[in-house]
Amino acid sequence: MALKEIKKIGISTGGGDCPGLNAVIRAVVYTAVNQYGWEVIGIKDSFNGLVYPDQIMPLGLDEVKDILHLGGTIIGTTNRGNPFHWEKQKKDGTTEIVDYSDRVMENFEHLDLDALIVVGGDGTMKIAQGFFDKGMNVVGVPKTIDNDLSATDTTFGFDSAVRTASEALDKLRSTAESHHRVMAVEMMGRSSGWIALHSGLAGNAHVILIPEIPFSLDIVARFLKTRMEKGNKYSIVVVAEGANPKEGGESSIVGKRPDGTVLLGGMGQKVGSALGDLTGLEVRVLVLGHLQRGGSPSEFDRILGTRYGEAATHLIAERGFGKMVALRGTAIRGIPITEAIGETKKVYPEGTLVKVARSMGICFGDR
Repeated sequence: MALKEIKKIGISTGGGDCPGLNAVIRAVVYTAVNQYGWEVIGIKDSFNGLVYPDQIMPLGLDEVKDILHLGGTIIGTTNRGNPFHWEKQKKDGTTEIVDYSDRVMENFEHLDLDALIVVGGDGTMKIAQGFFDKGMNVVGVPKTIDNDLSATDTTFGFDSAVRTASEALDKLRSTAESHHRVMAVEMMGRSSGWIALHSGLAGNAHVILIPEIPFSLDIVARFLKTRMEKGNKYSIVVVAEGANPKEGGESSIVGKRPDGTVLLGGMGQKVGSALGDLTGLEVRVLVLGHLQRGGSPSEFDRILGTRYGEAATHLIAERGFGKMVALRGTAIRGIPITEAIGETKKVYPEGTLVKVARSMGICFGDR
């Protein structure tokens, strides 16, 4: 039986936004139009655009020609729209959880789509796999500033987030030194400390606290007091939002998504307040938050996003559905989406970069 000819594809961006998404979109459109003559449409706000199919936009060469340098995503995104677990508002003001996956499949057919490129992180890839299991022709592109997808060496958005965080540390150092303060800087990283580790090392932090290495506030306090006694009048403490204290306790839980995912926040303030009490030093706290998601993508992320978008389009032409493009060494390969969602990539506490940081005199609060 002959395979159906591909004529029209869609692309969606899901989860938190990050620099480089528009690079992927642009590369998909350029490759699809120039090499295959396909029509491309953008599915707005992740899978929401297939729950409500009027939320689409045509993507031709004119629509994407000047978006490579832009942050965010021109087709929007959300981390709240799981069609398999949809939170529906009832007339009485209460909510109920419904399964809209069949509705999405129907709208996929109604739009005459032959395939869908889904750009996102772990949660988005799980949804994509669910629709592949239901018969949708899906190809994935890995995206997360946290760099915690185990199937790929690097996700686009990570390099830009590290650059933003490192620049913030550079700016904070001068004011911390001028006022003889300790600056505690909270960064994203709920279950992995890649951003905190890389930016802390690049930004000359003195303490780095990450989820993978449980820390003691007493150890950190002694380290800071010793620095002060040796004539170092300021210190920079980098705190991942999911940093794990040995003494017990968790970061503040600021909410939950409909799928039950816990939203963290407040570890930077907790660490800063405790260190101020334990050391008697003046401590100020800064939460970088969504600054790490914003801004123009770095050159590395522009190139990686472009490579991912081009490779994902070719993967559709090859009928490599149910796969995700991944960077392995210097090559882009297609691997099963199931490999991407099986395990979170974490910092190895005895890994090379941690050892380098320790050699530079950086304290992780564990020894």
